[in-house]
Amino acid sequence: MKLQTNIKLQKQPHHQIDYTSRLMLLGSCFSENIGSKFEYHKFQSEVNPFGILFHPMAIENLITRSINEDFYSDLEIVSQNEIYSCFDAHSKLNTLSKSQLLKSLNTQLSETLDQVKSASHIIITLGTAWVYRNKATDKIVANCHKIPQKQFLKELMSVEDIVASLERIIALVRSVNPKVNFIFTVSPVRHLKDGFVENNRSKAHLLSAIHQIIEPRNQLFYFPSYEIMMDELRDYRFYNQDMIHPNDLAIDYIWETFKTVWLAEDAVEISERIASIQTKKAHRPFNPNSKAHQNFLDNLQEEIAQIQKEFPHIKFD
Repeated sequence: MKLQTNIKLQKQPHHQIDYTSRLMLLGSCFSENIGSKFEYHKFQSEVNPFGILFHPMAIENLITRSINEDFYSDLEIVSQNEIYSCFDAHSKLNTLSKSQLLKSLNTQLSETLDQVKSASHIIITLGTAWVYRNKATDKIVANCHKIPQKQFLKELMSVEDIVASLERIIALVRSVNPKVNFIFTVSPVRHLKDGFVENNRSKAHLLSAIHQIIEPRNQLFYFPSYEIMMDELRDYRFYNQDMIHPNDLAIDYIWETFKTVWLAEDAVEISERIASIQTKKAHRPFNPNSKAHQNFLDNLQEEIAQIQKEFPHIKFD
């Protein structure tokens, strides 16, 4: 008896991810979910230097400013309730000091440029096609920072506008890194604050746009995170209590599917060794001074040393 409709995916034959790959993940909170998996398994990865960016124009702005080295000035910082923020970045960058925020933004821009230049794979997860335009500047923002809604206009990006934004991102990145692989995906997180119908319209625009630009021969790929959640995991038991975000089980499931498609065979084997080490490191002994535990620590250190001999960049806390 079949209790699921499974999406048939094949192993990516070329441009696979291994432990020499350098990964950059940008976009919605689902980028951070998958990024945490790469981090746990000690891949060379960087996630969302400006925090979560939900729509393509926010990602485009980050890429454009980093490549052009267009650094931020005082005029682009906003203050509310003694907290300083920037409309181009997520609230996790907010500070109590304007100078500290400026330094953080511009440091992240420089680091983003370095990461874009060295990346072997850039994974972009789009969350929504709904955007907010600041009336005062006529600019689309990445985050409203709980500033009164009356200062913004809400707009739905057309498929054509999303395609144009993605094409600009690709062209900009390839102007400094011609060999990079792009993997696009749509976040399975439901943006129900926009409304049920509005969320579906948004996801439809994102999906239509991405499928207009993907071309494996040009190293532009698609991974069906959204479809796996909507079709294979069609059950509320795969959501958090908010019924909006995928829970840990769903994230693990999508990660395992991603591994099957994108990770080289040797990378899968190494990631399993690293996961074993991580589990052992988290072990809390009943008697830390026992001979058995000391032997356990010695064996664990040998495993770590062997991994680091093969891959010197891997560090364990």
